Amino acid sequence: MVYTLPNRPQLLVIGAGVAGGMVAQRAAAAGLNVTILCDGPVVKREDLVHRFRASDPQTMMSPYPPVPHAPQPQVARTDDYLIQKGPVPYAQQYIRAVGGTTWHWAAAAWRYLPNDMKLKSRYGVGRDWPLDYWDIEPWYAQAEEEMGVAGPEDAPFDAPRSAPYPMPAAPLSYMDQVFHEKLTALGYDHISAPQARNNQQVYDDRPPCCGNANCMPICPIGAQYSGNIAVEKAQAAGAELVTNAVVHHLEVGEDGEIIAARYLTPSREEIRVEADRFVLASGGIEGPKILLMSTQENAPDGVANSSDMVGRNLMDHPGTSSTFDSEMPLWPGRGPNVISAITNLRDGDFRSEYAARKLMILNMNPVEGIAKAAIDEGLSGDALREAVRHRTARRQVITAFHEQLPDPANRILPSTEGKTDLLGLPRPEIHYDVGEYVARSAEDTRKRTERIAQSLGAAPGSVEHSEDWLPNNHITGATIMGDDPRDSVVDADCRAHDHPNLWISSSSTFPSVSSVNVTLTIAALALRLGEHIASEARP
Repeated sequence: MVYTLPNRPQLLVIGAGVAGGMVAQRAAAAGLNVTILCDGPVVKREDLVHRFRASDPQTMMSPYPPVPHAPQPQVARTDDYLIQKGPVPYAQQYIRAVGGTTWHWAAAAWRYLPNDMKLKSRYGVGRDWPLDYWDIEPWYAQAEEEMGVAGPEDAPFDAPRSAPYPMPAAPLSYMDQVFHEKLTALGYDHISAPQARNNQQVYDDRPPCCGNANCMPICPIGAQYSGNIAVEKAQAAGAELVTNAVVHHLEVGEDGEIIAARYLTPSREEIRVEADRFVLASGGIEGPKILLMSTQENAPDGVANSSDMVGRNLMDHPGTSSTFDSEMPLWPGRGPNVISAITNLRDGDFRSEYAARKLMILNMNPVEGIAKAAIDEGLSGDALREAVRHRTARRQVITAFHEQLPDPANRILPSTEGKTDLLGLPRPEIHYDVGEYVARSAEDTRKRTERIAQSLGAAPGSVEHSEDWLPNNHITGATIMGDDPRDSVVDADCRAHDHPNLWISSSSTFPSVSSVNVTLTIAALALRLGEHIASEARP
């Protein structure tokens, strides 16, 4: 039995993270009748903070309550939901609740560089975007205003801009100041990272950062932006929010337009929602899975998939980390998790041979891991306390995001083995690898971090490099954007080539992942899309 809701919105937004929230916010403010469907519940910051404080172990996902009907990949057991089929695990985490994964992000709000969008024409690798940087530059500025971004003016290897950051850059911690001195002497451009986090002032009724240093997994006071803010603004403008609604099927009419979305409630009731226009904003894994599950007579391979590109070209920022002890105490863990970054490896002619990357000085308190290791060594009493104090003050971690190229073999599918979740929906099956383009870059990164560690007095041979590729939750590429409907899913306006009233708002539309965090670009394109839909809908 399928129940059709009597209300027919002008716009149905599927997903309530930063993408869906900003599309809905802009469309509702323009006067459209908007309904938002979220597969998870509304969560409250105070409850999340309490869960985090009470959790053992404390992980990126420990503040977030289980959502049995909408499983969330976990840190330690990703195979509980994501089915890993490739040689490299695509071990992502994301949050299925109102606000989405920006509840546990680091608030890094970087713009892409103009060359990031023209890899093929500039460097002969990857793909070009069907638009250029200046097409979205005004929307970057609006996204920065909406999110409250604090950033450095005229910083090297930052993107050109038409307006200043809403707030000045966050001050460097003592640790970052020492790194800045050493890195500058080595010839690196080291800058304060742009962040969607209030810096020494109230912005948009959010308090200033007070340096708790647990932005990941949860900002305890709401100083940093999270996607629930956009959803709440959309609701204030008249949008309706429906929670715990797991969309599993989009219906295609005879003329190729989407006519309805179907969702399941936690009790497996099936609800049908008709609308004039649809925006799929369910994230880089769940969104493509919905399209691929929506097989029907006039979409035998799934919705928006005449190109066979839905689910393909899956990317992330394959990460590395290098750990060492500095000679002098620098005391990481004071202030936001990541305050600064090395930027001059973001672009250059080398990109024709190996990946661009962004190196970051991790500013997270390492005491838990250090204490466990010291206990495992058999230390106790005064010896344990001294070891923890000494190592915690000196433990340094440099992480790197490496740009990955789109590869159709890297893909997501609904489970091909009949593995399902609690609602009976297929679990995501991931086929993923990291190629030589990234591997060559990572080897160069390791050599560079060795030299950086030496400049800070690390003992020769003491630097420990991560052996596995680290996931960074920047799920990109699986509904790729392009001019040619034969090898892409959406056009430059994020409209599906196959369906004139379906748009996709997600980093899954990005033809390149760049070497920086993707959220600001998601937000800029979402605001652009919301305005585009509102303009199209006006009489």
